[in-house]
Amino acid sequence: MKTALLLIDIQNDYFPGGKMELVRPLEAAQKANGLLQCFRDHKQKTVHIQHISLRPDATFFISGDRGTDIHDSVAHFEGEPLVQKHYPNSFRETNLLDLLKGWGTERVIITGMMSHMCVDATARAAADFGFQVIVAEDACATRDLKFGGTTIPAEHVHKAFMAALKSYGQVMTAEQVITHLAAAQDKK
Repeated sequence: MKTALLLIDIQNDYFPGGKMELVRPLEAAQKANGLLQCFRDHKQKTVHIQHISLRPDATFFISGDRGTDIHDSVAHFEGEPLVQKHYPNSFRETNLLDLLKGWGTERVIITGMMSHMCVDATARAAADFGFQVIVAEDACATRDLKFGGTTIPAEHVHKAFMAALKSYGQVMTAEQVITHLAAAQDKK
């Protein structure tokens, strides 16, 4: 089955010193890097997705700012597509769908940031477009959220969204994804 790896918004602003630091972004990026290296080693398709905000009141991912750069932990290599987006859904007003269809992609592995926003929106859209979806949950990160005077810890936000995404595809660790892909390859 033709599979592509999506690395969503693993950008400097989400890391220590960035304008929207997440909880445990380095750990998630390391897991995403493990998948990226596996895909590179096996010459599989990867897509880096970069968010650039168009909102005039944006506080992060501001065009021209180093915060929009792909983080060094998953550095973009020449020849690997880089899709720029302006909305949480990586398919909205981008060439991502055409790119994946052009490759004959049937399954996407999703990694990135933030679990409750762009990872969620992209995973749901991918399923709606007919792709088999696997979210590498430990290769994703998010932040604490506030609602009605309550702070919801990032760990709970992440787990709630991963639980919901199980309705759209599989949710597993990066290591489980690698094992799953290897087992599928062995069956060929």
